[in-house]
Amino acid sequence: MNGTNFRMPARRWATAATATVLAAGPATLVGAGSAHARTDQGRASAVVLRTGLDVSLLNKTVDVPLSVSLNEVQAPGSAEKTALSAQLDAVNGGQPFSVLSADVATAKATVSATKAEGYTDLAHVRLHVPGLPLLSLIEVDAVTSKATCEAGKAPVATSHLPGSVTVLGKRVTVTANGPTEVQVPGVGSVRLDLSKTSTTSRTAAATALELKVSVNPLKLNVADVEGTVTLAQATCESPSSSPSPAPDVKPQGAPAEAGLAETGSDSMTPYIAGGAVLLLVLGGGAVLTARRRRG
Repeated sequence: MNGTNFRMPARRWATAATATVLAAGPATLVGAGSAHARTDQGRASAVVLRTGLDVSLLNKTVDVPLSVSLNEVQAPGSAEKTALSAQLDAVNGGQPFSVLSADVATAKATVSATKAEGYTDLAHVRLHVPGLPLLSLIEVDAVTSKATCEAGKAPVATSHLPGSVTVLGKRVTVTANGPTEVQVPGVGSVRLDLSKTSTTSRTAAATALELKVSVNPLKLNVADVEGTVTLAQATCESPSSSPSPAPDVKPQGAPAEAGLAETGSDSMTPYIAGGAVLLLVLGGGAVLTARRRRG
């Protein structure tokens, strides 16, 4: 009875130890075979207005830049400010003057793991430049631009602008066929490019209106304005993802015998062999102890 009572726990202990060794093997293998996906989020931006103007004053004795922007955001971001003012020395008595006002001026840029998007929306826009305090450079009823870049799909860029706008007090029809030139005697000229869009395999850009400005009211050289104005621009870049290399996991324990590979063994063989050896050692010890007790 004593020998039987001793042998049963010994066998159970040996079996449990072997099972632990075998269970540890698959767990290590699962970790070694894992790969992680690396995702690079896309990019998006939006801006309601951006100016790049050179303002020359008093027969070009004073030259100051007018570089301002309204609601310029990068993803993730949004803005809904509806007015922009600027201040330049020797312009408007040194007081701020209105550059742009609108009833609606929204810019949004969003990104996710699968999509990046830029969006702008304006309504009842009035744009001014120095030297023309009472006359709008341009007035637009409504304008939108949108750039969408979705992973695995072709990027899309769209702009919408009414067929007619008011430039320097003149109602003109703007077409998508090419730039529209507006000449106003005694004031200056404006060239308008409507709905400029471009796309590549991963990027998109949409600009509702781009103006090339040359204004010198009555050629008085009081305020000579040259440069460009961008209205309602949106851009994006598609997200991308690629699997990263599997982590470099070094083998645990002693290396397997070279002959095991020749018998068609797999990565489980070292664990099975180790468990079998342990089982034999523990079983033999239990039998030897039992025999001594009987003696």
